[in-house]
Amino acid sequence: MEVTVENLNSVKKILHIEIAEDVVARELNLAYKDLKKTAKIKGYRPGKAPRSVLERLFKKSVHSDVSSKLLQDSLVDVIREKDLKIVGAPQIDPPELDAKGPYKYDATVEVTPEIGDIDFKGLTLKKTAYKISDEEINAQLKMLQKNLAQLKTVEENRSLKEGDFVLIDYEGFKNGKSFDETQKTENFTLEIGKGTIAKEFDEQLIGMKKGDTKEINIHFPKDYFNKKLADIDISFQVKLNEIREEVLPEINDELAKELGDYKTLNKLKDVITDNLKQGYDKRTEQELNEQIFSALIAKKDFEVPDAMTEYELDSIIAEVERSFAYSNKSIEQMGLTKEGIKEKYRDTAVKQVKRHLILNKLIDQEKLILADKDLEEGFKNMSKTFSKSVDEIKDFYNQNNEKLDLFKNTLLEKQVINLIIDNSNIEEVEANKGNVAGLK
Repeated sequence: MEVTVENLNSVKKILHIEIAEDVVARELNLAYKDLKKTAKIKGYRPGKAPRSVLERLFKKSVHSDVSSKLLQDSLVDVIREKDLKIVGAPQIDPPELDAKGPYKYDATVEVTPEIGDIDFKGLTLKKTAYKISDEEINAQLKMLQKNLAQLKTVEENRSLKEGDFVLIDYEGFKNGKSFDETQKTENFTLEIGKGTIAKEFDEQLIGMKKGDTKEINIHFPKDYFNKKLADIDISFQVKLNEIREEVLPEINDELAKELGDYKTLNKLKDVITDNLKQGYDKRTEQELNEQIFSALIAKKDFEVPDAMTEYELDSIIAEVERSFAYSNKSIEQMGLTKEGIKEKYRDTAVKQVKRHLILNKLIDQEKLILADKDLEEGFKNMSKTFSKSVDEIKDFYNQNNEKLDLFKNTLLEKQVINLIIDNSNIEEVEANKGNVAGLK
């Protein structure tokens, strides 16, 4: 067997493979020999049909089977011989097999990039010192207060204003005809000012009173989230059934008790402070990670296989689909496509692949091993995150070796990151107001 390797780039290669004529002839002879034993052909006793008859009746299927076997066996041998670390499935457009002459084919493969040793020590990293303000705590309290708000029916005959909640009947018409996307709906709840249907819709409702009817004309923008309504005119017939106003509870000890096992408002504030701190700690960790990988990629940049990028993109799409599923929506219903999501997040996926490759290289380079106590600690942390017992977490992973290996690798990656941070120069900087306000 003759093999020539053509490098398209550092991670993509074309294997030009030629299998000798005598090997092809031998495999064909074996195939016809096996077929002769089992073929049932009219006019011939079992095992007595001549090769010429078998070729006339079964040539196409025999050649297909033999070419498949030659492809599989030769490709495995080449990958082993050339010590190729293949990722993804090889791309092959197999030619038809000819009984005379060698069998030649090309296989396009991708391999994991070769990354030399990485100098990770002595990085200069900026660590933001986030401070929790009274403003943030009060903002969280107001959010919780709003969650416990009650809607009270307005008895007085007053006009609708922004911030009110309403119950309306509506139906939208396109060119004077009923339209499926705006079909008749009764007692629809709407908060004025939120723009649930459209900002202009809310604005034209303001001033109406209970029992009023009104025609509201809306032109939906080209970028409207529901593509079936984008850039069209709809005439709504609306009836205002009821006005409700939001009644907020006082922020005091009673509010704290209403929200859970908090005996006083101060205890609730302590919990809010702790949650904010955890959020800032997570943000600090993400910022340090981003600096680390930007610095290491700059030192040791490399190409990544398309197959690994596609795998990462598939994970991103699956996450998007899961997030929409909570609202019983599909990505199509939200006006998105898988191709569009892939285009938007391709650079993110490439960076994520590089991140994992760099970390795995450092795991090998530093000869890191996951100790039993570290795995046990990992199980404990998972149990807290998902409110499950440690035994339940262990059972989940022990039933799936692939997920267990992935979990172990994640813990090793964290060890690598901690090792890099321990060997870096950390400069603590104060958070500016814009940074703090961005954390919700």
